Amino acid sequence: MCSRCVCSSQDDSFVKNPHLCDLKEDHLYHLSLNTNMDLEEMFSDVKFVCTGGTANRMRSFAEYVAQEIGHQFPTGVQMKNISAPADRYSMYKVGPVLSVSHGMGNPSMGILTNELIKLMYYAKCKDPIFFRIGTCGSIGHEGGTVIISDDCCDGFLKTSYTIPVLGKPFERRAQLDQGLIIELKDLIDKNDNFKVVSGTTMCAEDFYEGQGRLDGPFCKFSEEDKMQFLYRLSGKGIINMEMESTAFAALTKAAGIKASVVCVSLINRLKGDQVTTPKNVLDEWQKRPQVLVARYIKKNLCCSCK
Repeated sequence: MCSRCVCSSQDDSFVKNPHLCDLKEDHLYHLSLNTNMDLEEMFSDVKFVCTGGTANRMRSFAEYVAQEIGHQFPTGVQMKNISAPADRYSMYKVGPVLSVSHGMGNPSMGILTNELIKLMYYAKCKDPIFFRIGTCGSIGHEGGTVIISDDCCDGFLKTSYTIPVLGKPFERRAQLDQGLIIELKDLIDKNDNFKVVSGTTMCAEDFYEGQGRLDGPFCKFSEEDKMQFLYRLSGKGIINMEMESTAFAALTKAAGIKASVVCVSLINRLKGDQVTTPKNVLDEWQKRPQVLVARYIKKNLCCSCK
């Protein structure tokens, strides 16, 4: 049995797959990493894993969090995209922080989260915390509002992440860490130039029909149908929609990793379907979840140094 082997009975392990014992080498293909590398030396100090949709956004976050925590790269060393050879995701390491792009939708998020969980295991990271820093459409809140997900559900309003496995539906509970949500809310500053709210997030499998939009190439429902649906969601405490939260929440919960989703609304869906806000405004809005998450990271790093 290999030294990195895990038994499925080990409840305190991030991974619970005995088949990993049979691998002489495990390739984290989409991250361009493998277990022949000294992953413990490279990543064992990671405490926070922050994911977001685009490569540019997560590079920007890496640069921002480096300033916030006072991280300095050695002379002559520049921040680099560790996963560039795979040409799938972008990943930057800033001291104890990983900043990684997850692409769009649950399939892309699921692949990344699976490999990040294995990376945490192989690197022997202790109690890492995962964040999704993203964008969303809100139900009843104006663009620029930061939304912390208290819970998440799929397009059928089930609080689970379901995928077909060997031809049968396999369901995992999609649940976020409630203590982490409280800690994030405690960091809201009255001087912030943005509003922060919390509620349930609906994770859609599509940007158009799956979110009740009328502006896609196909649509079999009326505007009245759409509005009834949105108000039905609102009545159930659902305040925003995006496309990655259930995979993220379910997989981190299965691994026993604390996780939270913090998004900014780009549009109030009660007022329309299309995002028409100027890009410079959208760019500023997208920094708002980063501010809150970086504040959490900075506070916890300061506490651990005392």
